[in-house]
Amino acid sequence: MKKLLMGVAAVAALVTGAGAAQAADAAAGKDVFKVCMACHTAEQGKNKVGPSLFGVVGRPAASIEGYQYSAPMKEKAAGGLVWTPENLDAYIKAPKEVVPGGKMAFAGLKEDAKRADLIAFLAEQK
Repeated sequence: MKKLLMGVAAVAALVTGAGAAQAADAAAGKDVFKVCMACHTAEQGKNKVGPSLFGVVGRPAASIEGYQYSAPMKEKAAGGLVWTPENLDAYIKAPKEVVPGGKMAFAGLKEDAKRADLIAFLAEQK
């Protein structure tokens, strides 16, 4: 019985976690993106201090032609970094941990739900 209850609890945790991930709200993410707008746009071909985030989800890191990426970001790109939702989540949470020495000055967005919403919004920008 104890094993059965532990199994049910594990399944419930997985379902709850999956439900939370699916609850990402792109409209709310548009509001979160306002924090990013000091350095980024979601317009194709328009860079600011940071590169355009148009089409970022699924894009290889450091791949916008003409943008001057930092050496550490270029190294990550050479190592195969792709901006999957999982990699974006880690980077947005703690940029300096994912790309030490990179030029992104943002300290990170700690709230899981806000990061999920932001990534949902960015996924629509294509």
